[in-house]
Amino acid sequence: MSQRDNEPRRVARERMRIERERQVKRQRIRRQLFAGAGVAGVLIAATSIAVFVRTHGDAEASADTPLIKPAHASGKDGTTVVLGEAKDTLDLYEDPRCPVCADFEQNVGGEVLKGYRDGRYRLSFTFGTFLDGMAGGSGSHKALGALGAALDVSPDAFLDYHAQLYAKGNHPSEHEDKFSNVSYLLKVAERVPALKDNAKFKAAVKEGAFAGWANRMSAKFNASKVAGTPTLKYNGRTVAVSNGTAPMTPQDFTRALNSVARKPSA
Repeated sequence: MSQRDNEPRRVARERMRIERERQVKRQRIRRQLFAGAGVAGVLIAATSIAVFVRTHGDAEASADTPLIKPAHASGKDGTTVVLGEAKDTLDLYEDPRCPVCADFEQNVGGEVLKGYRDGRYRLSFTFGTFLDGMAGGSGSHKALGALGAALDVSPDAFLDYHAQLYAKGNHPSEHEDKFSNVSYLLKVAERVPALKDNAKFKAAVKEGAFAGWANRMSAKFNASKVAGTPTLKYNGRTVAVSNGTAPMTPQDFTRALNSVARKPSA
């Protein structure tokens, strides 16, 4: 058989090899995700917390990165992101690249925002970037910096951009690092009216103006006692379903939140 006849087989074998390597990497990441959540080796469809790995460093963390605090943030280093004026607080802990966070936001995010807009609770956000250390890359850090730029525009711009980053069709799978591409982050922002033609926002994303803030937010996440993402807390009490994971349907979210809200204060 000629070398030319062997060429299609060689190409096919090479494609199979590349695909196998991608699958192995994807499976390894998923094992790490679930192991970090305390359910190693168990794949729970559509209702699991992703990972929390304190030992993984942030891809772009640097003590020398200058700190610019976004408008509409407060606290030390501007890492307190609390929106709304209600007495009660719903805390969300997420990583921008977290695939289970994306599932949560796509399925439950609308219900979370409804409670916020109805004045039932304030929303507090704490973001980690541990998936950059686990999967390699810088997408979590870059997306977090872009969220800081959106927060600098307005709380509504931040919430809309946050929703778009996690939206189906925008959020990449865990073995892709699309958020490390500034052009892609700006493309997603085109779906947010307040950001679409905002030159200041675009410049901040391109220049990495809020990279130092992202470092400090990530450090705040690492210092928390949160065991996985997504994690929800209502006035400090974990909001979860019976197996301890975050609620992944609007109905489960409402039941879990009401159950926690009814508990007497400690």
